[in-house]
Amino acid sequence: MPRAFLFTGQGSQFAGMGKELAERFPAARETFEEADATLAEPISELCFTGPDEQLALTTNTQPCTLTVAIAAYRALGITPDLAAGHSLGEYSAHVAAGTITFADAVRLVRDRAECMQDAVPVGTGGMVALRKTPLADVEALVAKVDAGVCEIANYNEPQQTVVSGAMAAMDQLVELAPRRTAMKLNVSVPFHCSLLKEAGEGFATTLDAITMNDPAFPIWCNVDARPVTDSDAARDALKRQFAGSVRWLQTIEGMLEQGVREFVECGPKATLVNMVKRIAMAHEIEGVETFAATTPDEIAALAS
Repeated sequence: MPRAFLFTGQGSQFAGMGKELAERFPAARETFEEADATLAEPISELCFTGPDEQLALTTNTQPCTLTVAIAAYRALGITPDLAAGHSLGEYSAHVAAGTITFADAVRLVRDRAECMQDAVPVGTGGMVALRKTPLADVEALVAKVDAGVCEIANYNEPQQTVVSGAMAAMDQLVELAPRRTAMKLNVSVPFHCSLLKEAGEGFATTLDAITMNDPAFPIWCNVDARPVTDSDAARDALKRQFAGSVRWLQTIEGMLEQGVREFVECGPKATLVNMVKRIAMAHEIEGVETFAATTPDEIAALAS
C-alpha cells in the first residue's frame, strides 16, 4: 500500500518548534545548522525560543517552518512513495524528493516570502476562512462580492475553504456569509490570489535560476492537484502556485482515489493529517491511517 508524506505549511509555527528534535536527533540538529549557515542568521534560535511576534513574520515563518519540516523528515529517515505539501510545504516536499537542495529551498522561501510581503501594502489585502460551509455555497458567496478581488485561495476540506483578496472584499464577504461561518485571518498578505500575480512573475525569475532535479518520487502539486514527476513540471507548478489556489482537498481526494491509505505529516504541528481524516470521512472511505512526525517520540515510534 503506498505511503504518502505530507509537509505542513504556514500557520503551524510556534516558539519552541524543532528544539527537541535538534536535541535528540543529529540529522535534525545538522539541518538547523545548515539553515543558519545558509541564511547567515540564527534561524534555529528563532525556532527554539521565538519571540512569537518575530516568528510570525512571513519572511521568518517560511524558512523556519521549512527547516522544522525537513529536520523532522531527516530524523525519521523513511522514504515515502509519494508526497505533497500545503503551500509553503510543497517546497519541503521537493527537498525531501531531491528536486531542490535544502540550502536552495531555504533561500527560495525567504525570497518568496519577501516578494509576497512587498506585493500588497499591509492593510489593503486579507483572507477569510469559511467553516461549516459547503464549497458550492462558498463559490456562490464569492460570486456576490463586488468590492474588489475576492478569490478562493485554499480548498482545504469539504466544509472548510479560505478566500483571499482586497480587504474591502473580505469585509463584504464576512457580511454576506451566514453568521459564525466566516472568520477574518490574522495575515499581512492576501496569499494565493491574483493580487500577487505581478510579484509571482518576478519570483519566477528566481525559480528559473535554481538547479532542479527530477523528484525521486511523485510530488502532488497544489495548483493542479496532480503529481509532477520531472523538474520542468515541478518548476512550472511552483511558479503558478505563488498566486494560484491551493487545491488541497482535491489533492487528498486524488490520492485516496489512487488507493493511498497511509499518510505521515512532517512539520511543527499535525494539521494536514487531521484534514485527511475529515476528507476521508466525508467520502466514507475506511482504512485510512494517519501519523504525525512532529515530536521525537512520534518519530521514534514510526522509525522503529
